[in-house]
This record gives sequence, C-alpha cells and structure tokens, in this order.
Amino acid sequence: MAEERQQGHKWTMIVDLDKCTGCQACVVACHAENNVPSPSEDEIVAGRANHWIRIERYWEGEYPNVKARFLPVFCQQCGNAPCEPVCPVYASYHSVEENLNVQVYNRCVGTRYCGNNCPYRVRIFNFWAPHFDAPLEQQLNPDVTVRGPGVMEKCTFCIQRIRRAREQANIEGRPLEDGEVQPACVQSCPTEALIFGDKWDENSRVAKMIPHERQFKLLEHLGTEPAVYYLKGGETHVGE
Repeated sequence: MAEERQQGHKWTMIVDLDKCTGCQACVVACHAENNVPSPSEDEIVAGRANHWIRIERYWEGEYPNVKARFLPVFCQQCGNAPCEPVCPVYASYHSVEENLNVQVYNRCVGTRYCGNNCPYRVRIFNFWAPHFDAPLEQQLNPDVTVRGPGVMEKCTFCIQRIRRAREQANIEGRPLEDGEVQPACVQSCPTEALIFGDKWDENSRVAKMIPHERQFKLLEHLGTEPAVYYLKGGETHVGE
C-alpha cells in the first residue's frame, strides 16, 4: 500500500551494505555526538555494552568463495513502533512533525518494557551512572543531555541536529535543503554507505533511491514500518 504523505518530514536512512566496511567510525561518532559513555570491562562482560549503533557481521556465499558483510543496526524509527504503546509513562512516543520515534529521558522510569518489545534490540538500559575521566568531560555535546542510571536510551537520528537545521532554515525563511541535515554517523562514514534525508522531499537523494532493486528492511514482515532501508550486496546475495 502506498504511503500517504502528510505534513512535516519523513526522515529516512539508507544503508548500502556494498559500501560498509565495518570500520565502526559511525559508532565512535555516535558516542561523541550523543554523549554515550563507554562502560568498563566488567560491565561489558556482564552484557551491558552501551552502543546506539552495533555492527553485525555475516557471511555471503559458500566456501571457499565467502565474503564478509557488515550490517549497521540502530533504531529503525518505526512508523508502527512496538515500543511506544507499552511505555506506562509515555516516554517513548511518535513525533508527528519529524516522524521519528522519540525518547523523553527525564520522563523514563526504567521499566524496560520498550526494550523488551523492540524486535531489533536497539534500546539500551543505563545500568550505571555515566562517568567521563578528565579532560573528556570537556568534549561533551551541550545540545544533548547526559542520561543518568535507570533510563532507556537509543538512536534518535541525531534529532538535535535536525532541529538546529530546521530552526536555522526558519530564521532565514526558507525550507530545509537536501543534505543540510546529517546525523553524526552519516557525516563520519568514510565510504558514504549511509544516506540520510527526507523521503517526502521528492528532490531528495533518499526519495530518488526508493524503491531500489536491492532494497530490503529488517523484519519487515512484523509490520513495524521501519524508516531504514538496507541495500543488499551487489555481488552475491544470501540464498542465491
């Protein structure tokens, strides 16, 4: 069924798996932009790694012609997000203007219902109080709050950058231009495997690439309506 265009924006991410090298520059950039602390070794061993983006590795082809592929996974910004209706305090809600799944940190009480209901396992629970050794506390992004222990957090497509660009465009009395908004992961990707834009902007690069002969969505059969499109590797496909 064709998607009905509404007011606001439909922020969309395209991930070209043919270009992703698994360098994890996007992960590092996300940590720096969104004040994501790095847990200690003991916390990681306990299964409490704290990354808003994880790089999954999988293999294509059959031995000996096997090729490694990398799959960046972050919040899919679902149009029909299963995390939203289960939150008892409405900390997880859908932004009508941006069409993003937003997390209100100072409202979250840490029930973790949203994380348990997310099929992509991209929501992180803060088990510990964040700590930044000197002088690292001086590099924290003032546009993003530092979350305390006991709350859920996740990727927001760097909504602070979206709002900053939108406010600047409003001041100048013009619409947002394609490419003007770039999340930290997109900006840092050395191979330009990540493409971000407004799907409802007919002139945007994202809109022109959808539909694509190689595109697919993660767990699309669940009806979550993800806003992230993946492009299969062009040389070999799993199961072919």
